[in-house]
Amino acid sequence: METLTTMQKITDTIKENYMPYAMSVIVSRAIPEIDGFKPSHRKLLYTMYKMGLLQGNRTKSANIVGQTMRLNPHGDQAIYETMVRLTTGAESLLVPFIDSKGNFGKQYSRDMAYAAPRYTEAKLEPICKELFSDIDKNTVDFVDNYDGTMKEPTLLPTTFPNILVNPNQGIAVGMANNLCSFNLKEVCKATIAYLKNENVDLSKYIKAPDFPTGGQIIYNKEIMNKILETGRGSFKVRAVYNYDSKNNAIEIIEIPYTTTVEAIIDKIVSLIKLGKIKEISDIRDETDLNGLKLTLDLKRGTNPEDLMKKLYKLTPLEDSFNCNFNILIEGRPKVMGVKEILYEWTKFRISCIRRKFQYEINKKSEKMHLLLGLEKILLDIDKAIKIIRDTEKEKDVVPNLIKGFKVDETQAEFIAEIKLRNLNKEYILKRTSEINKLKEEIKILSDIIEDDDKIKDVIKKELQEVSKKYGKPRKSQIIQEEKIETISEEDLIEDYNIKIFLTEHQYIKKISLVSLRANSKHKLKDGDKILQEIETTNKEEILLFSNKQNVYKIKAYELEDTKASNLGDYIPNILELEEDEEIIYIINDNNYEGNLLIFYENGKGVKIPLKFYKTKQSRKKLINGFYSRSKCVRIIYVKEDIDLILKRSDNRYILINTNLIDTVSKRTAAGKQVIKNSKRSYLKAVYCLDEFKEDNLENLRVNTLPALGKVIDIQMKLNFEGYEDNEK
Repeated sequence: METLTTMQKITDTIKENYMPYAMSVIVSRAIPEIDGFKPSHRKLLYTMYKMGLLQGNRTKSANIVGQTMRLNPHGDQAIYETMVRLTTGAESLLVPFIDSKGNFGKQYSRDMAYAAPRYTEAKLEPICKELFSDIDKNTVDFVDNYDGTMKEPTLLPTTFPNILVNPNQGIAVGMANNLCSFNLKEVCKATIAYLKNENVDLSKYIKAPDFPTGGQIIYNKEIMNKILETGRGSFKVRAVYNYDSKNNAIEIIEIPYTTTVEAIIDKIVSLIKLGKIKEISDIRDETDLNGLKLTLDLKRGTNPEDLMKKLYKLTPLEDSFNCNFNILIEGRPKVMGVKEILYEWTKFRISCIRRKFQYEINKKSEKMHLLLGLEKILLDIDKAIKIIRDTEKEKDVVPNLIKGFKVDETQAEFIAEIKLRNLNKEYILKRTSEINKLKEEIKILSDIIEDDDKIKDVIKKELQEVSKKYGKPRKSQIIQEEKIETISEEDLIEDYNIKIFLTEHQYIKKISLVSLRANSKHKLKDGDKILQEIETTNKEEILLFSNKQNVYKIKAYELEDTKASNLGDYIPNILELEEDEEIIYIINDNNYEGNLLIFYENGKGVKIPLKFYKTKQSRKKLINGFYSRSKCVRIIYVKEDIDLILKRSDNRYILINTNLIDTVSKRTAAGKQVIKNSKRSYLKAVYCLDEFKEDNLENLRVNTLPALGKVIDIQMKLNFEGYEDNEK
């Protein structure tokens, strides 16, 4: 059978198939709108509102889920998960909207699963009155549900900026949002201040976010102002703990909103196994009905404050919250700062109130219109009764009243429906006395509708009432960043005595003295040998000098611990050396005291203060570390002047004291001519006295430079196994 295929451009396929899906995810699923809700939240809460769950007793969650499926076709499990997050029991929201009974899990626990909907019960929290305020007065638009059997609101007419009050997170296609929560009282005050003056400094009212799980927010004014202004930025939240001196234990009672108890335990256990944390003897999750509690039993002599500094550094006990205030405005995603969010919310709320008042004006106008018709029959009640009585057919009653009193059809219908007992002067006068009151009310409402400032006054009153009724103290403490004592990565690294070995084939070994005492026999590649060894500690900085006049800096702990029986680290892989570049000398001195003695083939020697290699920034590489126009013969580090023997290529030797060599003022200085070279000779080697078995060397000493040196015929043996003449 022949298969028919159609060729289509990939761009057309994406445009026709993927783009509608992407827009659906952005607009209808992942990004909240200005009322602070995603469609799934809105559908659930509106269903509960229509079920009458603002008053009365709770109902089974399964009932709520079932009813919500009339608006949300995504399935009962998805609906219930949405519901769980909105409950008081889950502690996910700063201002929860659902009063729950039963197990709804916890925001701070990964493994504490919520119970099935048949076991739990729920109703709306009283604050939901503010979400549905006047929703039946045309404050917002309504649209058909997915099958056209009922209507649902496109937005909820919230009387406070809910978008800022509760945390909200979502991942759409190509974008995401992450809104932190702010304290309800602070948001209401800030909104009132903004309504009075759009140029207000909101940081005076909203200091920092506030999370339902509490914790301590590390406050940096510059960072926080940027978040408030742009809607983007990151700030840190850390756990709150108590120290139980009686039991020598740390009790963690609040954790960052972004993590869970299980994640913290897993990380601490991992650190204990790796040997990075040695102060903890046991860790237990003691969370109960009283709230979160994570207990760390400490070993004797442990300083709890120092331990917590390490834990804040190494575990999610201190975590970052990355803000991305991305909100749908009229169907378009937009990242906004708090002031811009308040502008959009104010615009939305003004529209809600204007529509509400217009609805009330229309209702009052309709009522007044009917009463004006009723007023006309005051002129002759008997006439009205006679018209109704003398009319033979019921359908002619309204037309005859219209002719008799010159009223319209609506008014005539109203008059015709009045009970016979009410066709008396007292009743009609009582009803028509409302006309002037209605006229006055309509005028007041009309004046408000036409004046944004008056509508803003209404919003202010609503915000004051919301703050008074539902406002609560902050849950998250604000800690000034400068008061936080932190530790660096280096503080967390264990310090111990080590030896570092440099080999000719460019291998470097870091071996602890304990390991070296156990096995000191080195494994080297064939033909390789040890050029140099230094004793230092694991936290010291190592300077590595190369034959290309580059000086590299690394911390000893950056090298991998090894054993003498291993080859060690291959230096070119660690330092990314240049082609044909080799390390010729290593040194450690974090105090940068003393001098470097460097000798060159041209017979010159230089004394460079080690402090010239100290940098304020942690640079990993210094170029032009020393003189480059002649090949380096040897580098020696000294704190005090010493005696050295210099050997020329034609076997002439001199013995000098390094006090004859001047200290230079820059690293690249050529130095002083130490030994005289002929056209065919050059400085071949430099030795320290302890590298010889010979003691009778004084006959080689010179006191002025440069010197020619003496030819020595006797065989001299080196006492230093790792160093020999450079024959290259």
